[in-house]
Amino acid sequence: IAVGIATNIPPHNLTEIFDGLLALIENPELSNEDMMKYVPAPDFPTGGIIYGYEGVRDCYTTGRGKIIVRARCAIEEAKSGKCSIIVTELPYQVNKASLIEKIAELVRAKALEDITDIRDESDRDGIRVVIEVKRDAIPSVVLNNLYKHTQMQVTFGAIMIALVNNRPKLLTLREMMHHFIEHRNEVIVRRTQFDLDAAEKRAHILEGFLIALNNIDEVIKIIKEYADAKQASARLIERFALSEMQTKAILEMRLQRLTGLEREKIQNEYAELIKTIEYLRSVLASKELQMGIIANEFRELKEKYGDARRTEIVHDSKEFTVEDMIANEEVIVTISHRGFIKRTPVSNYRRQNKGGRGASGAGTYDDDFVEHVFQASTHHYIVFFTDTGRCFRVKVYDLPEGSRNAKGRSLANVIQKTNDEKVTAYLPVKEFVEDNYILMVTKNGTIKKTNLSSFANVRSTGIIAIHLEGNDSLIS
Repeated sequence: IAVGIATNIPPHNLTEIFDGLLALIENPELSNEDMMKYVPAPDFPTGGIIYGYEGVRDCYTTGRGKIIVRARCAIEEAKSGKCSIIVTELPYQVNKASLIEKIAELVRAKALEDITDIRDESDRDGIRVVIEVKRDAIPSVVLNNLYKHTQMQVTFGAIMIALVNNRPKLLTLREMMHHFIEHRNEVIVRRTQFDLDAAEKRAHILEGFLIALNNIDEVIKIIKEYADAKQASARLIERFALSEMQTKAILEMRLQRLTGLEREKIQNEYAELIKTIEYLRSVLASKELQMGIIANEFRELKEKYGDARRTEIVHDSKEFTVEDMIANEEVIVTISHRGFIKRTPVSNYRRQNKGGRGASGAGTYDDDFVEHVFQASTHHYIVFFTDTGRCFRVKVYDLPEGSRNAKGRSLANVIQKTNDEKVTAYLPVKEFVEDNYILMVTKNGTIKKTNLSSFANVRSTGIIAIHLEGNDSLIS
């Protein structure tokens, strides 16, 4: 039973490949990194965008790599203010109908909530898929969600395995090209040898013709003397030291060949053949001439079939974070006396006119009341400090979202504090910069100033922000 070996070589741009091959012929010492200047990345016939270069580099230097390919999208805004995502190119081997069906499924399942309509406006000029988003949605966030959950972003697993001397081998970019040049060289040598054999065979027959024409009267006399072709052939071989092939050609020669013009033609053809034979022999003897022929053929093919690159390369990329999936919006965070917390979008609090009755800002339990209210962005952090001097850090978007009337969720479910620990202070922070400080004050009158950047890496289990002695506790 044979071993199953997978190979998955991505398509490339013909012009770039020929540029790389010509460079390698000129300088066989080029490295994989040098070759990547000529062949920067695969080029897919469907276009799209190669997102991130690490996978391409792995593929070209080791033979294996995961290449991330994205659909080409643009965001268009209508006069009404609604935005649409326009998809004009899809990743390689992604079926358009299946993609649209998948997006529709995710919208129905409420995995993608901000899409209102999908239309296929493709025609003979190319692909055009229109994805309409809600008026209050952020198109870039919707697009990131599409990349994450659908085939608008795919991974092409490149495995560059080829048969080298009838054995499967994992090849780098330079090795792949080197073996292709070697293959072309073998083709050139065999082709030249074939042409040389044919030319030498033809020259041999022409030499026989020329001997016969120079002794035509004697040749005719011999042919007339003998009863059959076999005897005549034997006599001609004996008399003029001809080969069997030559005598056969002479016996089959038409009388038309005896005219002066035909005689001149044979002499000219023979002279040309001698030049051709000399050239073919010199090609077989010289590796340099063989490489020159290969290079010229590559240039002709590049001129005839080469075209521009279709797939764009984006070198700098980063993995999707949760932030990329969440709109950066302003929210109101409320914390009650008993430690219930929630976040509510600012848009939920409508503007009040003078003399308005007001609206409920937060619901609470009977023996509870709202103790802290502040505004923050979903991409900000909240740093919590407990009375025992411990510190916790949470992204605002990780806080439980609730309506204006919701009571929220207990802080014990948000941070890993103990039951007898009480949060006594909190701080919304955009980023942990060097030149900002946190000032802590304890019940017994200890004061401490710490650089804000010290809190940039807080574990989920928290860190000690201030050491307390005896019955002391952090109050602010």
